Amino acid sequence: MSESAIRLRGVVKRYGPITAVDHLDLDVPLGTCVGLLGPNGAGKSTTMRLLTAQSIADEGDLNVLGFRLPDESKQARVECGVVPQLDNLDVTLTVEQNLLVFAHLYRIAHADRREAIERSLRLAKLVDRRATKVDKLSGGMRRRLLIARALVHRPRLVLMDEPTVGLDPQVRQELWALIDGLRSQGTTILMSTHYIEEAQRLADTVLIMSHGRAVAAGPPAQLVREYAGQQALEVYGPPDRLAEVEAEALAAGLRTRRTGTSVSILGVDGGRYPADGERRPANLEDVFVLLTGEQID
Repeated sequence: MSESAIRLRGVVKRYGPITAVDHLDLDVPLGTCVGLLGPNGAGKSTTMRLLTAQSIADEGDLNVLGFRLPDESKQARVECGVVPQLDNLDVTLTVEQNLLVFAHLYRIAHADRREAIERSLRLAKLVDRRATKVDKLSGGMRRRLLIARALVHRPRLVLMDEPTVGLDPQVRQELWALIDGLRSQGTTILMSTHYIEEAQRLADTVLIMSHGRAVAAGPPAQLVREYAGQQALEVYGPPDRLAEVEAEALAAGLRTRRTGTSVSILGVDGGRYPADGERRPANLEDVFVLLTGEQID
């Protein structure tokens, strides 16, 4: 058994003049949840397509569950579950029928299909909706069904591409609980997201991407300590005052980030700083904006 569920080295994917993934290294240890965090266009979905062999890398080495891609992609896909970003459920079928189709596709033995479907329905809390046509489900229920479908064959690895994109906060929290349950059971998960809270809440390790490249990787708390320190000072004021604060912080060797009508001065742990402001704990959003210059949706 491979020590890592996923191992990428120097992976490159180009689309004409655009380099969507630029010499990416990635490790996903077995039994962990790793989050690919980045804004739209960072290369997260392209990375997912490479891992499912929907796209072929131009350079680099890809290994999934001990299988080398793309040559052994068929063997790898048998042991993977995929939750796509775009809903591709069959709306003409019921919840249960959608799961049955995938039980056939994954060649679950006839004697085991009923148990596999019931397990997936319970996991996604869709037992009472088994006979409901997909087009009658809410957005959150459809997302739960996508996850249930990916788990029907008990995969060793689950790939989730923006699993909560476009959902309201209440439904997103509901899905977080489902994903967190899988994580706590030891299921290996690679999840792409552009939601800071999602990565911080669910992932053991986060890899921050920008413009196809990895710019930082590590446990969320470690990244915060390394790049933003323990505390930040939030300073409010008009634009000219904020510019002064930024210059003062730079002269003092401190990093800053703009947050609309304020400037956050990072790494003011335990020390005094002349600017007036509100102290707060540093967070993963500070790290993200500091490293990528992007705002989170």
